[in-house]
Amino acid sequence: MPRLTRVNKQPARRDTSPRTEPVERGTPLGELFTLRHDPLPRMARPRWLARLPHVAVLLLAAFFGLTTHHELVEYYRFTDGLPVVAAGLTGASIALALFRPIPAWWLGLFTAGLVAGVTHAHVRQNEPWPWLPSGYVAFALIILLVALRVSPRTTVSVVALSTGLTGLTELFFGPVRGASTFVVCSVLFGIAGLLGYALRALRLARRQLVVQETVAEEERARRTLLEERSRIARELHDVVAHHMSVISIQAQVAPHLVENPSEELRENLAGIRQNALEALTELRRVLGVLRSEQPEDPANPHHPQPTLAELEGLVDNVRGAGLEVTTETAGIRRPLTPGVELTAYRIVQEALSNCLRHAPGSRVEVGIAYGPRDLHLCVANTAPTRLAPPSPGAGHGLLGMRERAGMLGGELVAGPRPDGGYEVSAVLPLDPSVGSSSETKKDR
Repeated sequence: MPRLTRVNKQPARRDTSPRTEPVERGTPLGELFTLRHDPLPRMARPRWLARLPHVAVLLLAAFFGLTTHHELVEYYRFTDGLPVVAAGLTGASIALALFRPIPAWWLGLFTAGLVAGVTHAHVRQNEPWPWLPSGYVAFALIILLVALRVSPRTTVSVVALSTGLTGLTELFFGPVRGASTFVVCSVLFGIAGLLGYALRALRLARRQLVVQETVAEEERARRTLLEERSRIARELHDVVAHHMSVISIQAQVAPHLVENPSEELRENLAGIRQNALEALTELRRVLGVLRSEQPEDPANPHHPQPTLAELEGLVDNVRGAGLEVTTETAGIRRPLTPGVELTAYRIVQEALSNCLRHAPGSRVEVGIAYGPRDLHLCVANTAPTRLAPPSPGAGHGLLGMRERAGMLGGELVAGPRPDGGYEVSAVLPLDPSVGSSSETKKDR
């Protein structure tokens, strides 16, 4: 018989709360002077490449810093510390865009202005100005990083101001021999801003989709739990209704089994019968809405409720579906109360159904142990030998099993086994009233 092991009932809780985007407040001009810390988001999948964008940006920062130094030394013949300063500011502005996009944009503008000022007198025929050949590409990268984190109106302001300053600088200070960079910069900055906006919108849409999926999953689990509780209520109604009917009939027949019964005895038995009939009527009225109109529904009042005596038939059906199932019973087998019989059967049935769905080709062990006060159930399977097909169900069968066990004051635990299989274990009190009373005392 498989060993009853206790597995943690509560899975590790995940933080499903959505991370909100920073709220943009104030005028578009005010948003251009914020110092807000807004780090570049990490990649969601794969997790081991989560920091790949950050590493790529840092490498590009180093590349453009070295390129700026090379251009100032080779093309403009600067031999002092200016190329080092310009290269450092270029790389720093790109690296800063990883954490503070708007300050990085201002630093990039300052660096461009510094380079334009010192190279103005050294521009030769048809050389680009005010941007270095690599300067506007590096600045386009900064605009892209800015557009990934700021609102669309701020992105438009950044692109418009960058392009406008380029045009005004060329118009009023451009050297006669230099080549204009306004058209190239306008196109490149516009593409960078548009691409950043599109990627930001895609990221927000995916995040919203994750939130909606989380809400839908919680709602599906809640609905499945309510449906399972309704089904349990229908089945319990059948059990209780049966006993109330028996009490009513016995109270009606009892006076005829006694010779010359007293009037007090007749009145008491009549009261018992009347109370049983009223309770039965009230029970049917309250739970009548839960009845299924389909005759084949197991919850139908004319459908007999299963018991552990029918377990072999259930196991034979599972064997016919392709699973190797073995059963073992310990203790003295004896009839139990209808509620315990029904709950035990349903738990084993659901556990075997899960083995069929999620562990094809595995070996399954079903163990039942009759104790002096408790009934122990265990359904354990080995690792599946082939890939499980997609399951069309909601995947909340464990909720129903736990509800059934908890209803009787019992306990159910489930979880993976070290060998790659899965195990469902339950302990049901043979006298549910004792379990219920003890739980009530604990609650108090």
